[in-house]
Amino acid sequence: MDFLREHQLNFMLFLSGICTILAILAFFTKSLEKKRRFSLVFMELCAALLLIADRYAYLYRGDPSQLGYWMVRISNFLVYFLSLLIIFFYNKYLLGLFTREGKLQNPPVRLQLVNTFFILGVILLVLSQFVGFYYTFDEMNRYQRGPGFIICYIAPFTSIFLQFSVILQYFKRISKNIGIPLVIIALLPIIATVIQIFTYGLSLTNMAIVAEAALLYIFVLLDMNRTVEKVNKIEIDMLKEEQQKMQILFEQTAEALANAIDAKDAYTHGHSTRVAEYARQIAINAGKTPRECGEIYFAGLLHDVGKIGIPISIINKTGRLTDEEFAEIKKHPVIGSQILSSITQSPYLSIAAKFHHERYDGRGYPYCLKGADIPDIARIIAVADAYDAMTSRRSYRDPIPQQRVREEIVKGIETQFDPVYAKIMLHLIDIDTEYTMKEHEEVRELAGKDVLVCEEYRKQYSEGIHISDEITKIHLHCKADKNFLSEKTIPSFIIFDSLDARIHDTEQKKKDMIYYEHGEVRFDGYTVCKEARKNKTEIVQLASISAEGLIQAYENGIDYDVEAVRYEDHVYIEIKSPYQLAKVTIALQDGIRYAYLGLTGEHCFISNVDIKKSDELIDESYIPRIAEKISFIDVPAGDVPNVQVNDWCSAATEGIVLKNELEISFHTMSLPTARLIWHCPFVSIFYSKDKKFKGEGYKEFAVLRLDGETWESYDYVSNRIIINKTDDFNGWDDWKQTNKQGMDCTVRLQRIGHTVKMETLNCGIAIRSTTTIKADVPEILIALTGDQVALTNIKINLS
Repeated sequence: MDFLREHQLNFMLFLSGICTILAILAFFTKSLEKKRRFSLVFMELCAALLLIADRYAYLYRGDPSQLGYWMVRISNFLVYFLSLLIIFFYNKYLLGLFTREGKLQNPPVRLQLVNTFFILGVILLVLSQFVGFYYTFDEMNRYQRGPGFIICYIAPFTSIFLQFSVILQYFKRISKNIGIPLVIIALLPIIATVIQIFTYGLSLTNMAIVAEAALLYIFVLLDMNRTVEKVNKIEIDMLKEEQQKMQILFEQTAEALANAIDAKDAYTHGHSTRVAEYARQIAINAGKTPRECGEIYFAGLLHDVGKIGIPISIINKTGRLTDEEFAEIKKHPVIGSQILSSITQSPYLSIAAKFHHERYDGRGYPYCLKGADIPDIARIIAVADAYDAMTSRRSYRDPIPQQRVREEIVKGIETQFDPVYAKIMLHLIDIDTEYTMKEHEEVRELAGKDVLVCEEYRKQYSEGIHISDEITKIHLHCKADKNFLSEKTIPSFIIFDSLDARIHDTEQKKKDMIYYEHGEVRFDGYTVCKEARKNKTEIVQLASISAEGLIQAYENGIDYDVEAVRYEDHVYIEIKSPYQLAKVTIALQDGIRYAYLGLTGEHCFISNVDIKKSDELIDESYIPRIAEKISFIDVPAGDVPNVQVNDWCSAATEGIVLKNELEISFHTMSLPTARLIWHCPFVSIFYSKDKKFKGEGYKEFAVLRLDGETWESYDYVSNRIIINKTDDFNGWDDWKQTNKQGMDCTVRLQRIGHTVKMETLNCGIAIRSTTTIKADVPEILIALTGDQVALTNIKINLS
């Protein structure tokens, strides 16, 4: 208290300045409702004057001069009067708050009473100047409390109490951001008044009332900021929603236009949408920004818009086009560019349409541009367009198998295609192990209520259902043909592998699609073992039924539930009907070939087919082995264990830390199922916390294939490779044959800072690569992997 008495005049001066500034700020605060704004302005001005008057009352206390005489009396009168006036304007603020924000139709009576108490307080104050019952002055011109001093607190204290009760009652009607501060602010003068009664020489009540005025403005300002932020957020959300609606409208319009274009050609349904998606994936892997990827997607949707101007007779011609007809087709890029040029906000659409048929070697059309002269967006779409053309059905051919498409893209690098984007497309093909990037025809026999009508056995069948280490669940209904009732008039599965996931009967198709049939499983548990090594069937009877009763059930129709799953070289199928559960285990020749289920039957109607695949992976214990695991690496190991890689990078050696120089020598042999150039060893440069290939925290920097292909994975790495074919190279057929027979390889690596240099020479292919890692990593690891290869006798020489 002594500290407050000593410095209260300084506090008063400081607070009066603050209140003056707040009054000016409140005057210019336009976002607040006018009446409340002026109430705040007058509160702050009154608070500033109150402190100045109170300060002068203390400064001239005990000054017997004529000036001191009048200053003491005027300043003390102003202290009492301005205290009442602040409460009055605070009351005005509350009235505006509760009628506007609180939405009260009639002002609270208690707040109206406060106005009455204000008038009463002013009258009593004026009377006290004549009778001296509030305060008097002694002969030394010093302020002295009068006998009725306590009465001066009745009007302000009662007013504050009434205001506080109104705030509590209608608290829920106003914002919490202003309601809670109002409660606290209302309590301050009450507490200060109680203390003031028992403390002489301190202006606690006055300073509390001033603090009330100052805090009120601060909290009002904070509430306004929150309100403005809320309004801004609503406006931003509305703008975002509007922008999103416009984007959706643009997408839908573009897709509708693309579908209209594709509809002209009976064999290009969905072509534009697929090209757009493939182009976007290429762009993403090329490190393009999200905005650029979006632009590339829409450019892909509309790249063939110029076909609107080509006669439909030419577009749908099934035979070979004449030179004149092909000349007409070649006009569609220019027509498309003209159509899209009016969309000035998206010039990339016109550019992509105009140049997507240019070739990297300059032999494309319409302008024979070459290399980097072709716009970047057109080079991306050219790759995606060619890929979809090859993987889609045409009037004169079925879709080309993906691995053959890959070889065509390899041939087109630096001739038809930009090498950067062509290599990214190769990477997308390599990771698309289930060949999902293709035209998906609507398969009638697997579409809801449509029916697969089976006549003679294997005359009708569905497309293949891929079986993997995720459980596939199939539900279907089968009804036997009443004219051919027998124990065989039920569905069957054909388990097979082919490049296009379809069953083939002609020898030429089997050869072209590398068709391989593992066996057959009839839904009663009867099996036929073909190329599989072994079958095992277990039948569990669920209900007793005679042979005649079962055939009758076939005629009436039976629901079947099937679960199929594969782990390495074993396939497990459960077929459940109301009468029995058939458990079939099939040991395949190897774990490399795919396993597809083709649905067929004999004199029956298969309907209501529903196929679902779970996300849960099974492990080795799920399918009990019925045959030994076939291994091609049962030979003595070198410095690290031998590795058999059945599929693309499906296995690898553990990571070898590259510090300075490293030499890896090993024997490689492609597996019996290998048939492609890239079925060979790979060298992976990567990092992971546990030193395992694709382990914890895995970062791949480069995959270097011994056939000469390579790519970097992300923008934090760059790779430069030089490939030379020596006199020992006798063609790719010889390369594949040598890999089949097996050969010894040596790979040398050197690390200089963040740069890794590698060189190797195998079967006439000399490779030198330089990989620069732009990211900081604790260490650089090397692993051997590949595709359909057995890597043995691996020896490590560190230096």
